Amino acid sequence: MKIVYYEEDDILFMELTKGEIVRDESLSWNVNIGYTADGIGEITILDAQKSGVYPLQIERVLADAA
Repeated sequence: MKIVYYEEDDILFMELTKGEIVRDESLSWNVNIGYTADGIGEITILDAQKSGVYPLQIERVLADAA
């Protein structure tokens, strides 16, 4: 997995899996998903900081914390 934020353009790019993108789908004007043959390959978000998506906040849940 690779996450890159392009500050000058306010674009957040997340590569989830490597592989050839076989289909692109726009969820809205600023969110695009690229699909590989196996599922979601990448997600691109325009105006990421302006729309409140970046910076990312990732929560980790410990399996034995129950």
